[in-house]
Amino acid sequence: ARGALERIFAVQGEGNNRAVEALLDARRNNAHHPGMPVAVVQAQPEGQRLLAAETQSLDLGEGLIAHARLDVAAFAIELVKGSGHLGGATDGSGQSPVADEVVEEIRKAGGEAVASHDSVATVSGGQAIFQTAIDAFGGLDILVNNAGILRDRTLFNMEEEDWDAVLNVHLKGHYCCTRPFARYIRETNRLGCRVINFSSVSGLFGNFGQANYGAAKAGIAGFSRVVSLELEKYEATVNTISPGAATRMTIPLIEGRGLAVDTSDPTRGPQQIAPVVTWLASPAGKAVNGEIIHVSRCTVAIMQQPTLIRTFKSDELWTLDQLDGVIPSLLEAKRVCDERAAKEATPELI
Repeated sequence: ARGALERIFAVQGEGNNRAVEALLDARRNNAHHPGMPVAVVQAQPEGQRLLAAETQSLDLGEGLIAHARLDVAAFAIELVKGSGHLGGATDGSGQSPVADEVVEEIRKAGGEAVASHDSVATVSGGQAIFQTAIDAFGGLDILVNNAGILRDRTLFNMEEEDWDAVLNVHLKGHYCCTRPFARYIRETNRLGCRVINFSSVSGLFGNFGQANYGAAKAGIAGFSRVVSLELEKYEATVNTISPGAATRMTIPLIEGRGLAVDTSDPTRGPQQIAPVVTWLASPAGKAVNGEIIHVSRCTVAIMQQPTLIRTFKSDELWTLDQLDGVIPSLLEAKRVCDERAAKEATPELI
């Protein structure tokens, strides 16, 4: 199945823990789509440190701040923001004081923060962002990779620069920021760390006019699956968020479809994403590893992972005549599986 949603909950107010636990049960009980291995880790102490390496957008940072105010006594957030050399516009151009603005907001809210103005799109930039966190706080436990830009064009009109810029910030950016953190985990034997990556339905489902963005976001999902296996021995978890929210990057796209956007509605903004990120980074998320969690309009869902649905075997090389009979059966098996997943993904109100 093509990354379909397996089960969805619409969350209003409390109930995040119960919703996520039910989603994981749905994954484990799904015969066609078994769950990834889960890690058993020790509970993290209070005062974990959060590195959010973000080049362009302060949206998620704002949401994390808003949520942290609700449970600051139980969970301390210390944020490193990378404003990046590419700039602050959604296409990566220009300059922006976004990182400094978010740091100031965090400090006003009673937290500790420091800004890094290095780019996530280079190995040296990722290393510098990591080192900024280490120098400021003496250690690191959580990495949130959510940097992003857009260069939306159909493949007919997409230039090499459009492709490279988006892949460099999104996919390479995840590599550049995660590699120094992974090495740090191994070299210091720092157990129970968290990596939270950001994908998109543009890559997991597909979206017209976003071949570069979709390729990067699908690559991030694959990257996350591999790193979750590589860091499992250190009791670390690596999970992926598939977000849907009205942000600086997406509002023009929504309005371009003739739809109005109420930026004051927290159920449409990045504030709805922040509690799930916080939950995954908290001790409650210690047994969740290698999963893709979709969050949009106050729904939280778990996604199917790529797996085999139905298999045929032959003792000899396949002939075209044999494939004429087999391929339709495979497509029918996928159709049935997709229909079942779509039915089970109907939101359940909590």
